[in-house]
Amino acid sequence: MVNPPDPGRIVPRLNVKFSFDSTFPRVWHHNGLGSTHLWNGLNMLFPEGERFFVRSVNHYLPSLSDAPELRAQVKAFFAQEGKHAREHQDYIELLESQGFVVTGFMRAYHRIVWVFIFRTFPPALRLSITAALEHYTAIMGENTLTLGVFADGHPAMRELIEWHAAEEIEHKAVAFDVLQKVAPGYALRVVGMLAGIVALFGFWFAATLTLLRQERGLGWMGIWRELRRAHRKDPVLVRVLWRGLGEYLRPSFHPLDNDNLDLARAHLSRFDTPRAEAA
Repeated sequence: MVNPPDPGRIVPRLNVKFSFDSTFPRVWHHNGLGSTHLWNGLNMLFPEGERFFVRSVNHYLPSLSDAPELRAQVKAFFAQEGKHAREHQDYIELLESQGFVVTGFMRAYHRIVWVFIFRTFPPALRLSITAALEHYTAIMGENTLTLGVFADGHPAMRELIEWHAAEEIEHKAVAFDVLQKVAPGYALRVVGMLAGIVALFGFWFAATLTLLRQERGLGWMGIWRELRRAHRKDPVLVRVLWRGLGEYLRPSFHPLDNDNLDLARAHLSRFDTPRAEAA
């Protein structure tokens, strides 16, 4: 592995703000309705998901007293993830203002994450799930910035997703490094990955279906048609799923094996003003 430049530099950009107003369209992705709601569904997962990641890593913060550099990265990770949660919560509120009813899904999602997973899974498994899903968000982040997934989409959504994508790449190694320090077993890594896959793609499909079912006149056949069309245009689920598994299950894997920090930081450079970095 060629060491990437300054892998420890993680910048919380807390004053960055993305605005969505009443003119924002219901169908904003250039591939149409299915792709729009596929990505809307993923957006709905972020606030609770980011909070889960933060709390899972935070459990082990006292164990990092002898690793000051990693501890500093963890705190910057907390700040970035908290900002992501707030920005995506604003987007969920926009969906509601457009007439989408998401409270039932969000309530069930909250219960499963916090009442079932967080309360019943041991801390090490929660951390392992977090490390695995951070690998997936980094892959999706790289695809977003290199494949132009949102290049022809609405500018407001493109700005939000590409900023989030770049920061996911920037802090992609934090949860994994904490896991390697406090619970480095390979079996735990694999179990966390499998549990994470079930949770991520299960919740993602349910959220997408929640939105598509509310499109008038679509029906079940129409929903299936839109999902197939989205998959043909951009097979994100297959592309992300198999790549993530192949990389993460390699015993010698480390997130920084893929040297793409320059890609992320080139995109983030426009946000790295003194105002944007102010904490």
